Amino acid sequence: MTNPEEGNQTTVTEFILLGFGTLPELQVLLFLLFLLIYIATVTGNILIIALVLADQHLHTPMYFFLGNLSCLETCYTSAVLPSMLASLLTEDATISFTGCLTQYYFFCSLVATECLLLSVMSYDRYVAICNPMHYTARMSGRLYLQLAGGSWTGGFLCGGVITLSISQLTFCGPNGIDHFFCDLIPLINLSCNDPQMMEMLIFILSLIFSFVPFLLTLMSYICIIATILRIPSTSGRQKAFSTCSSHLIVVTLYYGTLLIVYMFPTTDILRDFKKVLSVVYAVLTPLVNPLIYSLRNKEVKETLRKACRKFVFAPC
Repeated sequence: MTNPEEGNQTTVTEFILLGFGTLPELQVLLFLLFLLIYIATVTGNILIIALVLADQHLHTPMYFFLGNLSCLETCYTSAVLPSMLASLLTEDATISFTGCLTQYYFFCSLVATECLLLSVMSYDRYVAICNPMHYTARMSGRLYLQLAGGSWTGGFLCGGVITLSISQLTFCGPNGIDHFFCDLIPLINLSCNDPQMMEMLIFILSLIFSFVPFLLTLMSYICIIATILRIPSTSGRQKAFSTCSSHLIVVTLYYGTLLIVYMFPTTDILRDFKKVLSVVYAVLTPLVNPLIYSLRNKEVKETLRKACRKFVFAPC
């Protein structure tokens, strides 16, 4: 909807999320699919948070970071999927300007936080595997709390800077966002302002909050792999490689999709491809992270087994 202003110029007061509007025959199927993904994501991540809080054996820096990641993934998914599910169910895809900025603020802040947190987690594993004798000294005290707190603070600072910049833009129509949530690049494309300054800001912040953490994470895993190669036991190497490779695949997929979406120019060819990549990092990554990082972990699985036995055999 628009309000008349001076002359023929109008100001957009709400947007229409076009999302998957080109696939009307698949609306019900998409609703059921994303509903199942949302339920599985939230259930898996809340389960991990509960296990980490309940078991004293999991009160270590590594599981503290995993608990933070699960909390982040729950919030991250909840910033996007509920509104998308509502629009698929009701076929009402409108969102107010304020609602759009609010959704983007939380989404952007949580994405940036996850980028920083994943690099912190890779550093934690680097110290534990490559310098085990110094692990307790390095990660003791308040350091791991400061690393986690710094990730959350940095992420929300990044989200605040970008959201404030978007709020200064002028939107005079059209108001159709070619996406399934309020994302940065589709919003900039709708702005009446020169996009050059915003594109430069996106590039710089993507460099700081995505590319640099990705490089740090990659370097940590390279050092970890080099250490694993020196393990004399073949079974020990295989087990370590299995865990390390699965982590590296998820991390590369997450950072890679983010970098392509936000650092590559949006051409006609890449527009739909970027929408698919957005589904990967916004929907699928929060779903698989609990499986890759936690539920395959021996200690977490043992804690889960104990909790199940306690629940099953608890007196009525």
